Amino acid sequence: MASPRAEQLRATPLFAELAEEHLERLAKHTEPLHLGPDEYLIREGDPAEDLYVVVAGELEITKRSGNADVYLNRVGPGTIQGEIAGLERGQRMASVRAVDEVDVLRIPYAALGDLLAAGPEAVLALIRTITGRLRTMEEALRQREKLAGLGTLAAGLAHELNNPAAAIRRSAGSLVEVTRERNAAAAGIAAGDPQMAALIGASPSEAGRPLDALTRSDRTDEIATVLRSAGLPDSASPEQSAGQLTAAGWTAADVQGALAGFEPGAVGPAVRWLASVATADELLAEIQMAAERISAIVGAVKGYAYLDQAPVQRFNVCRGIDDTLLILAHKLTGITVTRDYAADLPEIEGWGSELNQVWTNLLDNAADAMGGKGEISIQVERTDAGGVYVTICDSGPGIPPATLSKIFEPFFTTKPLGMGTGLGLHLSHNIVVQHGGTLDVESAPGRTCFEVVLPPTLPGVAAG
Repeated sequence: MASPRAEQLRATPLFAELAEEHLERLAKHTEPLHLGPDEYLIREGDPAEDLYVVVAGELEITKRSGNADVYLNRVGPGTIQGEIAGLERGQRMASVRAVDEVDVLRIPYAALGDLLAAGPEAVLALIRTITGRLRTMEEALRQREKLAGLGTLAAGLAHELNNPAAAIRRSAGSLVEVTRERNAAAAGIAAGDPQMAALIGASPSEAGRPLDALTRSDRTDEIATVLRSAGLPDSASPEQSAGQLTAAGWTAADVQGALAGFEPGAVGPAVRWLASVATADELLAEIQMAAERISAIVGAVKGYAYLDQAPVQRFNVCRGIDDTLLILAHKLTGITVTRDYAADLPEIEGWGSELNQVWTNLLDNAADAMGGKGEISIQVERTDAGGVYVTICDSGPGIPPATLSKIFEPFFTTKPLGMGTGLGLHLSHNIVVQHGGTLDVESAPGRTCFEVVLPPTLPGVAAG
């Protein structure tokens, strides 16, 4: 008759078909453990030395992602916990916590190794258990990774849209004040002053021309000198008015011509008029630029997500990269980004939004690797087969050789516990492979390059 512990082991699919002698042999090495509610059986990141059979109660399995614990599964009697990391003798890949009162049997790794050497039945059962566990974990974290991508997108949008929106609010508020000043300065025009009326048609000769800092400073000094010569007192802040006029494209000769014939007492209202008009024009230009920026961001989001388009379509890879860069601009502050796109690039067929997730992962990882400072270079070329070849390189510290061979594996991450799911590059690799392409990496200290090769059409679709 089988011992109680042997019967508890046989209740699990892993040991159900095990011969009686092997089961009793394993049972002798088990150790019973009891957990109270919320007590941890396994903590993510701890070294793995044993596996556990749940005898009674329920356990909840979670994995750290960012600042949150991602729920993976809830298990009860007859299930195995810790077998994957236990076989690898590595670190625990997830945390396991008691939901209520829980009893388990601890099986040392050495005893499991002895069992697996006894026959193929246990080996096959263990493989089935591990495969099912990995599928469950990967599916849960795949959904989490997609949500994390949306979070990155939302954070980028919030940051990028906030700047132009704040500029519009600030400029619009200032415009109200400037308009009041301009109306007050126009009192002379309303009174029929012909000289003031002539200012309505006056305009700067270099409106819209950008100036470097040194030229701007020199021109401001020149205009301030003209204003003083025309009779504007220091109490009226000639430098401030000169700065406003310089920004609007006025030159010293323009100002001198506009104020010709004015009596010293009338120069003040005339300068206030010119300065207020100049400032109003500048504020309107800022509002226009901010509005255009918002439109560009919204357009980039539509392009990034391929809204209102078929799931599979022909698209320009460079546009997807540009849209991604625009959305990630807040993350790339302090990083120099250079782009080198070949002139004869073809459109390719595929899932544009999925590939944009690849660019997001690669660029986001590059920014993290460099700590927000360094260089990213992006090059896109045409392949001999009519597809595209994309390289994204960064000037970060590089990836150690021992790590390089594992970076596309699911759940592998070099980031601290809770800072990554280890699925970003794995999913990126899968997306590229689904397009019939390849994703490779080369790394040395100071330069890491991810290389993406994409064919012109999806696998099984003839080019035409």
